[in-house]
Amino acid sequence: MVGFLEKLGAGAPIVQAPMAGAGGTRLAIAAIKGGAVGSLPCALLTPAQLAEQIAEVRVGATGPLNLNFFCHHLSEPAPDETAWRALLEPYYAEEGVEPGPAPPLRRPFDAALCEAVEKARPEIVSFHFGLPDTALLARVRGTGALVFGNATTIEEMRWLAERGVDAVIAQGAEAGGHSGWFLGEGHAPTPLAELLAEEIAVPVIAAGGIVDGADIARALAAGASGVQIGTAFLAAEESSISAPFRALLGSDVPTEFTNLFSGREAQGIRNRLMRELGPIRTEAPAFPYGSNALAPLRAKAEADGRGDYSPLWAGTGVARVRAMGAEQLVRQLVEALASARA
Repeated sequence: MVGFLEKLGAGAPIVQAPMAGAGGTRLAIAAIKGGAVGSLPCALLTPAQLAEQIAEVRVGATGPLNLNFFCHHLSEPAPDETAWRALLEPYYAEEGVEPGPAPPLRRPFDAALCEAVEKARPEIVSFHFGLPDTALLARVRGTGALVFGNATTIEEMRWLAERGVDAVIAQGAEAGGHSGWFLGEGHAPTPLAELLAEEIAVPVIAAGGIVDGADIARALAAGASGVQIGTAFLAAEESSISAPFRALLGSDVPTEFTNLFSGREAQGIRNRLMRELGPIRTEAPAFPYGSNALAPLRAKAEADGRGDYSPLWAGTGVARVRAMGAEQLVRQLVEALASARA
């Protein structure tokens, strides 16, 4: 039987997770060559940059491409960072740096990005933190692209299905990176097994803690139509993570949710800042402004080979990942899946 993602032209029931800061054209191209759906993280891109990256992927590989966008609400003007910067002042003094200009912000999906999607006509457009407004969503559908929505709770899965998405990415509590919650009063991710136990009217793509063939087999047996894998791709030679981050992969390091690096809860490897300040601080400016004041600290530490102030986004399966090329990883996962099913 041909699976849901295979109908789009993928050779495997695998979506390479977008992962801003780790993903990009090289990773997407290699994943597609291996047989997966390749993904581009687009929340930090201008429409011109997006067009350039899409063109690069299309030249480099033939296969389905997913463009991922955020649908958060950007508060303007920017929030007051006085309390947050005061909390970081001892670190500025220790590292010998000062707050600098704000780095580029993650922008919510808008008309300009939608126009770029209309020109590119990707196979899939996926959204984090809900869906765009009705008019923009209709324009995306008009391209012929399938629309995937990200859910962290059963309530969000039902909400997305009711709005006619083509598939729901069930992001379990085991997943690394930003939790895509968008309904309710707070961050309360649900374990992947509980999400997969919920039956909805559209296909479900399982995400969270999936790093090997046996994990994929279990997700498919539980009713998923495919899987989205992020943490295992971090160790690929095509990922763009820093050297200190890469050195931690495959080791038994703890992960937890923190809002220190962006102002919104995301799961990553515990580092110095998380240990000393605690993973959650009310002083951290609202997403996506939380990263502004940390930028010079992060740059200084990474230049010295340290990840003390860096977002080390990774899921609970980080100890089981192994370094290899992304194309090789996908092919190995497919072989392992076949063995697990035998």
